[in-house]
Amino acid sequence: MRLKVVAALGMVALLSACANEKANTGASTAAVQPAGPVPGSEADLVANVGDRVFYEFNASGLTDDAKATLQKQADWLAKYPQVNVEVAGNCDDRGTEEYNIALGQRRANAARDFLVAKGTTSARISTISYGKDRPTAVGDNEEAWAQNRNAITAVK
Repeated sequence: MRLKVVAALGMVALLSACANEKANTGASTAAVQPAGPVPGSEADLVANVGDRVFYEFNASGLTDDAKATLQKQADWLAKYPQVNVEVAGNCDDRGTEEYNIALGQRRANAARDFLVAKGTTSARISTISYGKDRPTAVGDNEEAWAQNRNAITAVK
């Protein structure tokens, strides 16, 4: 009888060792997965390229900094031809709702037009204006207003 108990305990120990070996193998497989954002994802765009450009007060013309960011976006879009994006134009909270919707649309269009001029097919880019309805920075000062005068590119 003792022999059967010892044999049963031995089998349990052996099976548990096999189970632990498989668990360790699975853990090492998970460690092989790449770190960082998935290539071609929104997180990749934000982390490695930049998703927004900024505008001067009451303007929709592209600054040199905006052109540099948009050039990086155009290169990224060329690398991931399956990705479609939406460019959202935004404004600070000064001005009327109607004026800011129109200004936000001009900003989104300026960014889209640059991307198209650099080789991105226009069918891959949609635009929208949120005017002053979606601020990215809270505050009633120049620093917050400057952050809210933007066009943000997002993966659709």
